[in-house]
Amino acid sequence: MGLPEILIEFKTQGITAIQRSARGIVALILKDDTSSFDSIVYKSIDEIKPEDWTSDNKDYIEKTFMGTPSKIIVERIPTTAADYSEALARLKSKKWNYLAVPGVQNGDVTNLATWIKTERDVNKKTFKAVLPNITADHEGIINFATEGIQVGEKIYSASEYTCRIAGIMAGLPFTRSSTYYDLNEIESIQESEEPSEDIDNGKLILINDGTKIKIGRGVNSLTTATASKGMEFKKIKIVDAVDLVHDDIRDTFNNAYVGKIINSYDNKVLFMTAVNGYFGELERIDVLDSAHANKAEIDLESQRLYLMGKGIDVEALQEQEIKEYNTDSKVFAKANVKFLDAMEDLQMLIYM
Repeated sequence: MGLPEILIEFKTQGITAIQRSARGIVALILKDDTSSFDSIVYKSIDEIKPEDWTSDNKDYIEKTFMGTPSKIIVERIPTTAADYSEALARLKSKKWNYLAVPGVQNGDVTNLATWIKTERDVNKKTFKAVLPNITADHEGIINFATEGIQVGEKIYSASEYTCRIAGIMAGLPFTRSSTYYDLNEIESIQESEEPSEDIDNGKLILINDGTKIKIGRGVNSLTTATASKGMEFKKIKIVDAVDLVHDDIRDTFNNAYVGKIINSYDNKVLFMTAVNGYFGELERIDVLDSAHANKAEIDLESQRLYLMGKGIDVEALQEQEIKEYNTDSKVFAKANVKFLDAMEDLQMLIYM
């Protein structure tokens, strides 16, 4: 009797996808001995108490809010901490989208990148991080590589300004990418000598177009394409959309299906129907390409392998019989979808 409600839940997730994509969450890790609390959540800049932070750390939180994330989770560790493991352990069980550690030194950047890769690849979390000057070759790591960022009388390093970039990424909706996003507060930067080459090498850089400082192109550090991750995964906008779809399906399944719905073939079909309804809403709001057959279905091959592992003679079964076969508590599903990107490149010939 609960299945119609689940269909409505999936449809609602699709309808609100753009709104939710613009309300991402940033996690910051700051070294600070000013106060004693370990973690705090800010939903607006007005909640920050100057007495809780050093002036630099307060500035990092404020810079993050410039990108309009829905909230900022700040994990405090002592200035004497040897690494960031204590803060990462606290963040592991929380829900957030982008991590920044302003002021992080080169020796710790690799460990942070490894942690993000492990959480995404092994634990299937949708965490991402903005880290300075690291060749990570991974869709979950944004390699921010612009130095000498002047704002007023202060000059920020790439490491210090990762918080600003994380705030931007968390606050952008699916209706646009971060390419050419203006950072109006910046007066000057150390400009790249080879901006196109840097972007091709997986660096997110700022450029000066003569009047504005802006993001050159919204790319992450991925440079090596694979069969499962094509070059479209290099685009931050695409990865954000993939992550939101992943979270929506996983969270709805965990909340509405696990332990509550009998694992019959009919209920599996109803689950696929619900997911396909969700995909339909994403097509309507231009997250998925409506010209593509965006479809979820039972993963016949995985189901076949599972049954073989149980000693069942699948060669004697018809395809439909394999689909309908009892798979205990397992649900084997797959989907084929195509995400829409933003306009970024123009080729136009003008004839006289």
